[in-house]
Amino acid sequence: MPRLSVIIPVFNEAPALREVLDMLLNTPCPIEREWILVDDCSTDGSRQVLEDVARRYHVKTVFLPENRGKGAAIRSGLAHVTGDLLMIQDADFEYDPRDIPDLLVPLLAERADVVYGSRFKQSVTQVHRTYHYFVNRFLTFWSNLLSGIYVTDMETCYKIFRADLVKAMRLRSDRFGIEIELTAYIAKTSARIFELPIHYYPRTYLQGKKINWKDGVAALFHLVRFNLFVSREEAFELLPRNYFPQRQRKLRAVPARS
Repeated sequence: MPRLSVIIPVFNEAPALREVLDMLLNTPCPIEREWILVDDCSTDGSRQVLEDVARRYHVKTVFLPENRGKGAAIRSGLAHVTGDLLMIQDADFEYDPRDIPDLLVPLLAERADVVYGSRFKQSVTQVHRTYHYFVNRFLTFWSNLLSGIYVTDMETCYKIFRADLVKAMRLRSDRFGIEIELTAYIAKTSARIFELPIHYYPRTYLQGKKINWKDGVAALFHLVRFNLFVSREEAFELLPRNYFPQRQRKLRAVPARS
């Protein structure tokens, strides 16, 4: 049975962090999980909470010496991943971990290599913040246009990947551009992508939300850069052969003439 590695980037989430982690680590999952908690140089006591949680649950922790952003925390966590599947989990209550078993189904059935959990599919009823809703829809539209793959929620945190696909990526993003970069690189492969509905409970800036309008502007730059100006050869190092487009897989199988 595959094992799921879960990277949780943390920055200044102390008020609710213990409760969030207790919920996440105790939510049932059909397969074994590996937890990797990455503190992005928090200044509010989050580190102490993580150290206590690590002692109680025997999970991996990574403490970064300076604050660099969500993308940098995820890249640091990747170095500690040993599971077959990989996902990122925000350290708050916006996403519901009870959705994860459903997202795992296509992967465990060998029907998908990547599964996106969409906050915008119509089979769930929820209310979104107007500004973030339209920004997410706008960025997803341009991601679909530039990448050539259609999803309804490119910016979703809930993406589950085959770990070998992500570990082969040369990820560069330090902040929230990591979501765009992951999708742009997946589009350069033949990875099979599923999208399923999830529940979402958006928080406000007063509740600790970190992303802001500057990240929205930067996202436009990332969309163009990672989709149009980074080749597959630049995006990946030792990409497993099964993720190459079918035609190139066949070409690589033909022996060179002497």
